Amino acid sequence: MKHALLASGAAFLLLLSGCMVGPKYVKPDLPAPPSFKEAANAPPPGGGWKIAQPGDQTVRGNWWEIFGDPQLNALEEQVDASNQTLKIAEANFRQARAAIRFNRASEAPAIGVSPGISTVRDSAHQPYFPQSQANNGVGDFTLPVDLSWEIDLWGRIRRSVTAAREQAQASAADMAAVRLSLHSELAIDYFELRSADAQKKLLDDTVKAYTEALRLTENRFEGGAAPKSDVEQARTQLEQTQVLDSDVSIQRAQYEHAIAILIGKPPASFSLPPVPMDANGPVLPAIPTTMPSELLERRPDIAAAERRMAAANEQIGIAQAAYYPTLSLSALAGFQGTSAMNWLNWPSRFWAVGPTLSETLFDAGRRRATKESALAGYDATVANYRQTALTAFQEVEDNLAALRILSSEAQQQHNATSAAEETLRLFQNRYEGGVDTYLQVVTAQTTALNNERNDIDIRRRQLEASVLLIKATGGDWDLSQLPNL
Repeated sequence: MKHALLASGAAFLLLLSGCMVGPKYVKPDLPAPPSFKEAANAPPPGGGWKIAQPGDQTVRGNWWEIFGDPQLNALEEQVDASNQTLKIAEANFRQARAAIRFNRASEAPAIGVSPGISTVRDSAHQPYFPQSQANNGVGDFTLPVDLSWEIDLWGRIRRSVTAAREQAQASAADMAAVRLSLHSELAIDYFELRSADAQKKLLDDTVKAYTEALRLTENRFEGGAAPKSDVEQARTQLEQTQVLDSDVSIQRAQYEHAIAILIGKPPASFSLPPVPMDANGPVLPAIPTTMPSELLERRPDIAAAERRMAAANEQIGIAQAAYYPTLSLSALAGFQGTSAMNWLNWPSRFWAVGPTLSETLFDAGRRRATKESALAGYDATVANYRQTALTAFQEVEDNLAALRILSSEAQQQHNATSAAEETLRLFQNRYEGGVDTYLQVVTAQTTALNNERNDIDIRRRQLEASVLLIKATGGDWDLSQLPNL
């Protein structure tokens, strides 16, 4: 009979421990369009980007390799091992993972021991104490073992573990988002530097050409074939171009310093040789665009927002559990004696065991306020999750539009540059033949230089838009990379 009662009690406790109060987590819907708006405006094949086909694996793994630049690849490989911002994100993930073990420890009983040896003498003058029982002191040797265990009746502890696990997964997604952002930033800074090298080469060549033009004009002036004003115009044009040539060096130095920091090196110990960007490299890749449902699985920031939303849902259940009584099981056992000789004898044993049920009867609305706070926090995470997804759609659309428009703009700019160079050649010939003034040559030189610089700048913008589109679609990341904690 006694064993049956114990078994029934254990089964009852086991049944109670399976209860869980609070809402069950359900991922909210998103306002996801069936396809991207810019996909309908896709250019013909070879226009710089394409619609993804089933099984398309172009942007996977080390996505920066699709630009075909060995120097960029070498720099990108140094980010994961050396970047300090990424190390911070990794440390935050390890900290969040440790929080899982901390909360999971509450599922098991806590056992402690506190041995003590003392000599105790009772005062003969203490209130309500018979003087006849006073003594000159006795030894008190104790070896107690304490056990305390909160029975998880309403799922508070289990929800705490689940919330910690989901926060750790969010931290892992944060780390992936930081990594993607750093690799993207490095690629953009590298393309900016290569663009500055191309601008520098163009301006260096232009300075040489303008120096030769100034020499020619001075010769014509000395020969009486040109006025002094032509010499001053040529000199002004040369000096203005020298200013531009010097100024672009500042930009290049800043991008080189930024790259050094991204790969974890002080700028003083890092340098990149000038390599002008040209039509042969970096390669402008054909970027595949994914459907919105796939996009959500390839954005680590969206995954992080979703995991935090799930963790916030668990907080509602934890707040709800505070309304219900708490059941704890406590036990104490050990040995107590008056001397070392009888301390560990069997008659010196003692024990106590029993459950404790506690319930808050009045807290002036504290639990209600806690639950309302948890509900508000959950609503905020839902809004953040949806806003993050909407921002992702915007970023993809922005860069798809940029690539589509820049593809046409690049061809238009090539045509404009060719026309400007031909115009400059004609005006130079007419000036040398005495038909036009040097002002026409200066104007044509300025126009040609501006168009040549625009050619380089559009190429840079196309490369950067490609990087930003890869980043907007999550790079090589997907949900399967979340750790199973």
